[in-house]
Amino acid sequence: MQEENDPHFETAAIRTRAAQTQHREHTVPLYLTSSFTFENSEQARAMFADEIEGNIYTRFSNPNTTELIEKLCVLEGTEDGVATASGMSAMFTSMAGLLKAGDHVLASRSLFGSTHQILTQIFPRWGIAHSYADINRPDTWEALIRPNTKMIFVETPSNPSLDLIDLDWLGKLAARRGVILNVDNCFATPYLQQPAKYGAHLVTHSVTKFIDGQGRTIGGAILGKKELIKEIRFFARHTGPSLSPFNAWMLSKSLETLAVRMDRHCENALQLATFLEGHPRVEKVIYPFLPSHPQHELARRQMRSGGPLVTFIVKGGLGRAARLVDNLQMVSRTSNLGDTRSIATHPASTTHAKLSDDDRAAVGILPGLIRISVGLEHPDDVIRDIRQALEKD
Repeated sequence: MQEENDPHFETAAIRTRAAQTQHREHTVPLYLTSSFTFENSEQARAMFADEIEGNIYTRFSNPNTTELIEKLCVLEGTEDGVATASGMSAMFTSMAGLLKAGDHVLASRSLFGSTHQILTQIFPRWGIAHSYADINRPDTWEALIRPNTKMIFVETPSNPSLDLIDLDWLGKLAARRGVILNVDNCFATPYLQQPAKYGAHLVTHSVTKFIDGQGRTIGGAILGKKELIKEIRFFARHTGPSLSPFNAWMLSKSLETLAVRMDRHCENALQLATFLEGHPRVEKVIYPFLPSHPQHELARRQMRSGGPLVTFIVKGGLGRAARLVDNLQMVSRTSNLGDTRSIATHPASTTHAKLSDDDRAAVGILPGLIRISVGLEHPDDVIRDIRQALEKD
């Protein structure tokens, strides 16, 4: 809950910034330097001994990445954070920086394809096990927690099926069982929900998506409890998934318009979802703020709006889905999301193609499923393009 004198989200996103230099610049400058000098040998020694804070080397920290993280911490309500070179480096580092051989991760089955690959293909090489829990059967989760379970990792809303997890319930479960709760908040962004307020120990982001919002760059962020971030920062410092100062500067500027962009994304998405739900060639529409979504009440309770993503299943399976994507005239065909431009993706053949047929079916990624990242164009133009693509044989 916002305190009486706390700035609103929009104000904090704009006014949280690095200190001005002697030049009194209005916009934070770029710090394109690989290293930083020391006043004397004692200062150098003290910084390397972590006795005093300060910039040493841009792989460790830089004023631009520091500003980005401080701003994200204010918006997410977290204590500390680390910026990374990509969203997947954030997901990997948030887990690898804390886990060791013999540990177990309990994860929601509905995950981004590359996160699934980390759990199933990479971590087993290091003796780190995992189990999947059904996001739609929360009653089964506690029984899946083992004595060696170190972390619960979830996406909500999930990619691409837009399933939701009750964060309040999950935060209480993690606290009761003494397990780290790590929430991928990429789809919602801190504007739509703040998992830390419900007990999440870590909040991870692909800031490539709606935080950048313009398809210009890639980056990631790990935010959370100071004691956990301390361990993660040590891992990141010595393995090097660092974000460049230029990208950090761009992403920090992007946060200044996040609220206004997300409002428009969500308004457009709801209009598209409503249109699709009434179309005879659409079998099912999945959007959290539609009353037909099975977790509609939960979405209203823990999210500000329904989000910028709309998923739907066309009648006719893979053939019809492929024709729809091919027939689009304005909406872009790419595997990314979170752009000003609306984007259509066929997850079964792209982002989640490495999953087995059974794994895809288990999380509702059917051959006819299409994910639309709804952009900032006029909604009538987006709907017109998708309508003509749906109806063209």
